[in-house]
Amino acid sequence: MKKNNITSGKTNRRKFIQQAGAVLGGTVALSIGSPMHTFASGNKTLKIGLIGCGGRGAGAASQALEADPDTILTALGDVFSDRLDETYTELLEMYPNRVKVDKSHKFVGFDAYKKVIESDVDVVLLATPPAFRPDHMTAAIDAGKHTFCEKPVAIDAPGVRKVIAAAKKARDKNLSVVSGFCFRYDFPKRALFEKVLSGEIGEIKTISTMRNGGALWTKPRQPGWSDMEYKLRNWLYYSWLSGDFITEMMVHSLDMMSWAMGDKPPLKATGTGGRQVRVDEIYGDAYDHFAIEYEYENGVRGYHFSRQQDGCSKVNKVEIAGTLGNAYIGGSSGHEISGKTKWTYQGEKNNMYQTEHDELFASIRNGEPINDGESMANSSMLGILGRMTAYSGQTITWDEAINSNQILGPTIDQYTWQLHWPDPIVAMPGITKHF
Repeated sequence: MKKNNITSGKTNRRKFIQQAGAVLGGTVALSIGSPMHTFASGNKTLKIGLIGCGGRGAGAASQALEADPDTILTALGDVFSDRLDETYTELLEMYPNRVKVDKSHKFVGFDAYKKVIESDVDVVLLATPPAFRPDHMTAAIDAGKHTFCEKPVAIDAPGVRKVIAAAKKARDKNLSVVSGFCFRYDFPKRALFEKVLSGEIGEIKTISTMRNGGALWTKPRQPGWSDMEYKLRNWLYYSWLSGDFITEMMVHSLDMMSWAMGDKPPLKATGTGGRQVRVDEIYGDAYDHFAIEYEYENGVRGYHFSRQQDGCSKVNKVEIAGTLGNAYIGGSSGHEISGKTKWTYQGEKNNMYQTEHDELFASIRNGEPINDGESMANSSMLGILGRMTAYSGQTITWDEAINSNQILGPTIDQYTWQLHWPDPIVAMPGITKHF
């Protein structure tokens, strides 16, 4: 197990946000004159509220401020005061004239999300652990806020259904909803998938996604931490907070599978998974490897392989095989097509994280809302379905999975620092029930 150094973690986090700001500052300086950054005269300053002040939340806030010169950050919310204070200090250092968060708009606690949403913000950034996202998104849309919603959008089927309902309400209210499925905002991938969806590799027969990487961070228990605080600080390793890593991280790969299939869901899935090296109790009930087969209409198969184990080879790639050729992501050329049509991406490169926010804020200014709701819900559900079939060892249909009433964790109103949510038993295929 990797040794943890909390001080070092803070330093690395600060460095990451500062580097992001430097890079993104250069990006926006080049694009200010483009149509994306033309604003209607008289439009008001947009107020941003951040819910979830971890590294991804801080990055999203920075990108939101870079996306539009007439934005200010006015509210922060997190369950942990130390994370909120760190993010506030770092962002204030980077944007001294744009961070306008006074003491009364620093909200700490399980109800902080409500207070951010109620604080007269225009845009809400959702970057808490995934378990909270369906309720946070619902509250934001109900309150009429444009929303950036990190991936995945849920960890179980009831959460997915809640997000779909919120996305429909956002459409009715002409609100923008942009997801954290950042590859959809990557220029090279947009170009490649446009060719795939237009038929340049023929009819799709198989899609293979593979993402193998090393172990991730852990935070050792500290004196004074309650059981709830310990688990929230290590949320990655509890399925009732993260959905396990196939849902929390590998869902990016599954999103590209769904993209290639025109966001049509599979008919069913079967697969396996387990934990070979991630066996210490600090890893909760999380697996360290998955292998899933998704079966689509007309016999199309989608395959997903992933692991998080140190000391092993690393890869992150997608291969789409069609009747007229193959499309690759992650090869020597990055993005290419072989077969009847040969193509390698030669166009502009972009910072996809920044483009998410550039397009979100442009849509707000232009009055042309973006709504990623359905695609981000379907892609999140692919991860959930994969976990369900691996945990149970059963073949599960899409309809069975999406209609499941299994809720993994507490309801949002049950959370307190005193709540001791039962430690989940590591799933045992053939024994663990999927509903």
